[in-house]
Amino acid sequence: MKNEVFFGEGIKAVKEKYPDLYEAIVKLNEAAYTGKVLDYKTQKLIAIGIVASKCDEIATEKQMISGMKELGITKEEIADVLRVVLLTSGMPAFTKAMRILEKI
Repeated sequence: MKNEVFFGEGIKAVKEKYPDLYEAIVKLNEAAYTGKVLDYKTQKLIAIGIVASKCDEIATEKQMISGMKELGITKEEIADVLRVVLLTSGMPAFTKAMRILEKI
């Protein structure tokens, strides 16, 4: 989500029709991804875990791909995150995310 890359399908319409709201979203993104204590890579790994735990397959795939491309996140690092997803969110969320990871 850094550098104004947003994955929600409706964000294009928000940007075009409601530029003030879009600007607020951009500022929120900048405030969330500060890197003050946790670096951006760590924050991205957390984001992957969150979307995977919600069984959001589209967001999980997009977060994984962008993390790999932007930050060099490895499949092994993502697999470590998914171990925590298994523990905290259960087998369905884990297996969906692992299937996505193997597909990438």
